[in-house]
Amino acid sequence: MFQRMILRQGQAARSAALSLTSTPMALRQTSRMQPRIAQGIRVAAVPQHGRRLYSTENNSAAGEQPKEAAKEEAAAGENGEELLRKELEGKQKEIVELKDKYRRSVADFLNLQERTKREMDNARNFAIQRFAVDLLESIDNFDRALLAVPAEKLSAEASQEVQDLVSGLQMTQNILMGTLKKHGLEQFDASLPAEGGKPQKFDPNMHEATFMSKNEALEDGDIMYAQTKGFKLHGRVLRAAKVGVVKNA
Repeated sequence: MFQRMILRQGQAARSAALSLTSTPMALRQTSRMQPRIAQGIRVAAVPQHGRRLYSTENNSAAGEQPKEAAKEEAAAGENGEELLRKELEGKQKEIVELKDKYRRSVADFLNLQERTKREMDNARNFAIQRFAVDLLESIDNFDRALLAVPAEKLSAEASQEVQDLVSGLQMTQNILMGTLKKHGLEQFDASLPAEGGKPQKFDPNMHEATFMSKNEALEDGDIMYAQTKGFKLHGRVLRAAKVGVVKNA
């Protein structure tokens, strides 16, 4: 019995020795250094001169981050204001251009409307221009017929037939001229005296000089004879009066 116990103890001692020899050197060194590391940690944890030491690295970084964020927000706000200002200026320029185009369009429309109205009025007023020109010769024939009968033959000694003929011609002529006057056709006589009883002056816009002659009793440019009468259609000369003009020089 005693021998078995001794044998068992010897086997346990040999197995312990084998386990120690099989343990790596690094683990044994680590086990040796653990007391020292623990001792160093305990020494570092002891505050020097009774003061606590704090790290300011994280605090400074945390303080810089809000500042940078504020700067970025301010820069973004300035950029946004600048963009809005430029956009507003562009819209204002666009409004000015649109107003100018609108005013020009309105002015062009009013001018077109006025021009169209004037053209329509002219077309309406001068629609009978060709017809009136064709009638002028007939009107002149009435004047020639009345001039064919001298005034002295229309006295009381003249026959009743001649007087009726002349009065009929005058009545027909008056009715015709009244009708034409309603449509804007008017007759003007260059042989009639002007204001003050003086003869009319030659006007190239209204008169056509068929001849020129001397007349000491009149001035140069005076009308001394009217060959035919002139006509106007709504103020526009349709036919100039044919006249004789004085030229003493």
